[in-house]
Amino acid sequence: MWIVFEFISCSPNNVKIDESLGKYFKENNVEGCFGMFNNGNGKFTVYNLDRYKDSVFLPASTFKIVNSLIGLQTGIASNTQMVIKWDGVTRDNPEWNKDLTMRDAFRVSSVPYFQEIARRIGKDTMQFWLDSLHYGTTKIKTRIDTFWLDNSLKITPDEQLGLVKKLYFNQLPFYAAYQDTVKKLMLFEDKPSYKLSYKTGWGQRENGNQLGWIIGWIEENRHPYFFVLNIESKEKNPDIQTIRMKILKNILAQLGFMQGKK
Repeated sequence: MWIVFEFISCSPNNVKIDESLGKYFKENNVEGCFGMFNNGNGKFTVYNLDRYKDSVFLPASTFKIVNSLIGLQTGIASNTQMVIKWDGVTRDNPEWNKDLTMRDAFRVSSVPYFQEIARRIGKDTMQFWLDSLHYGTTKIKTRIDTFWLDNSLKITPDEQLGLVKKLYFNQLPFYAAYQDTVKKLMLFEDKPSYKLSYKTGWGQRENGNQLGWIIGWIEENRHPYFFVLNIESKEKNPDIQTIRMKILKNILAQLGFMQGKK
């Protein structure tokens, strides 16, 4: 039985395998999968079902959702305006090379900021919350500030979908106010016809392939549709940031979103 059934009470009769979505992966020379759950009617649309339900991957920066929730719940992060000063190390992303609030760090997906949050949380407390969430493979086997980046902790796309759905409905084991706070951090497009909330991730698998995520939901007429996009490239320097968003927008458009007609 898939975890998707556990998380979102989906039955096989409500699952639509949509192979037509594969063209967006092929034209960008990536492998991957996509899943979307319509909360209103319980229907689930998926491309590459086996990868979606059975394969595990490092969460990369999608873990910032959980890291933020734990930081707020434990008081390690006082609020989203809490500043962590730049450590003076110049990194490839210039947006990381300055003092950042949690809000800004989340929006630019600053790895150093959330590594410091994880160090302040500590391994025992972090492990407690991962166990409480049944998050992926759960166990922290390496350093407290790298375990979500180094392939030691992994999660299925299906579990990612379950996570964002529970977050949307304040069903995670955190105060509702903190779940609402993180949802606000995830809102990147607030248009008259739709709202698009998500968190991205980008990392490297053990085989050297580049991995990309976008997990979240799109709302039209106050109705949420939860989605997970997972892509993987064998190229040396793929533009994962551009490719993942291009694929997501193409899929959403094909499925009839972003027009306010859903």
